[in-house]
Amino acid sequence: MKKCNVRRAAAVLAASACASLGAFAATPSEPTAQASWELVVAPFTHHWHKDAEHRAVVLLGLERIASDGSTVGGALFRNSFGQLSAYAYYGHEWNDLLGSDSLYFKLSGGIIYGYRGRFKDKVPLNVGGFSPAIIPAIGWRLTPKDAIQAAVLGKAGVTFSYDRRF
Repeated sequence: MKKCNVRRAAAVLAASACASLGAFAATPSEPTAQASWELVVAPFTHHWHKDAEHRAVVLLGLERIASDGSTVGGALFRNSFGQLSAYAYYGHEWNDLLGSDSLYFKLSGGIIYGYRGRFKDKVPLNVGGFSPAIIPAIGWRLTPKDAIQAAVLGKAGVTFSYDRRF
């Protein structure tokens, strides 16, 4: 098997694993006492494929989490090619995965803007810099307010974040 096919298979496997974990929590667990805000800081992204044009990806986001687990948010980030980009999304967070009150699964879907010019084909279905996205993530609550999270970015890679509720 070619090296890139192994990486592609690993990416698909990681995405499938995240989606499968979400299936264990078909319904949201106990609603949180109240809605909250969450600051997301993602200082590192690992790309499945090395590319000389890849730059460091840094993301800063803000999310509103309702008491029923639904989420709405937005993030600004510098994409892998150095372009200022944004992601606006809606999603859901399932807590208490596999019997652990620290483990959670989050799935978001929305619109990414920012892959333009010669990089427009780096994301699927890109029209004028706008592209749809679905991002599964798995996280671990360190405290009721602090968490670390890994989000699978399709065939591109995985990003790691620190999330702080307030």
